[in-house]
Amino acid sequence: METTNPRVTKRQFISRVATNSGLPVRVVNRVYESLLGELTSAVNCGEKVVLTSFGRFYRQDHKGHKVRFGKDVIDDYAVLKFSASSTFNRRLEGDEGEIAPETYGVVEDADEFDNVIEDRELRAAS
Repeated sequence: METTNPRVTKRQFISRVATNSGLPVRVVNRVYESLLGELTSAVNCGEKVVLTSFGRFYRQDHKGHKVRFGKDVIDDYAVLKFSASSTFNRRLEGDEGEIAPETYGVVEDADEFDNVIEDRELRAAS
């Protein structure tokens, strides 16, 4: 029996977030790109990025090594690591229908964000 893991593409993910938040897809896409850019930049500089109730992202450096059956040498390299918070892990256990108290502030901020974006778009159009 063959099992496949469902996969969500970037486009599908952005579309879902836009639908759930009521924001336009292009705004969600800009936020997504900015978020990943800032995350990459911060981690690349050696900072740990901690997103409360979600988890932390950090850089882990690895020492290079010689390839066993060859003369090539692998240089030192870094990898991005993620450690989910216990709050987020509990959500994966089936409490996904419940809204965490931290989320309420986010909903209010999203309304303010919508107003800021509309103001910027109006100024840019003028």
